[in-house]
Amino acid sequence: MNDLRFRLAADTDLDAVVRLRDDAARWMLAQGVTGQWQPGELGGDHFRKIMDSGEVWLAEAAERVVGAWELWWEDADAWGPQPPTAGYVHRLMVDHSSVPSGTGRQLLRVAERRVAEAGRELVRLDCLAGNARLNAYYLSAGYQVVGSKEGKPQPGGTPKSFTLLEKLVWDGGE
Repeated sequence: MNDLRFRLAADTDLDAVVRLRDDAARWMLAQGVTGQWQPGELGGDHFRKIMDSGEVWLAEAAERVVGAWELWWEDADAWGPQPPTAGYVHRLMVDHSSVPSGTGRQLLRVAERRVAEAGRELVRLDCLAGNARLNAYYLSAGYQVVGSKEGKPQPGGTPKSFTLLEKLVWDGGE
């Protein structure tokens, strides 16, 4: 799928993002990944709130949303107060019914470029501690485990424990 286009989400995209997230949750459940995402857990209000304080990015192919992710500029709930040196990727998701293997990695690279272009040197993310497959995915993408967070609050759900990962994406021009 080399014809992916990336753009910031708008209010008119909220239904498509919610549908994509719900479909990704159903796919995870079908794969035996429980305890992470549930269909119907997040609505348009969640993504609108993220758009007000950060960015929601879309990947489109053939005029259809086939992937998305949230990019935050701070994440005190997981990482505590931090200097402005990182971008935080959340809810990386793809339409597993219509994209080839490797599409999620392509979205992640675009998110990493965006963080570097913003002059931040690190991309950080958190991954459900009990999801070994997803933790391995991020490790294989060059992320390193740098800690853990017990009991992180969740929109629409109970607090969960996460592995904290980061990747250097910009060396500050050195």
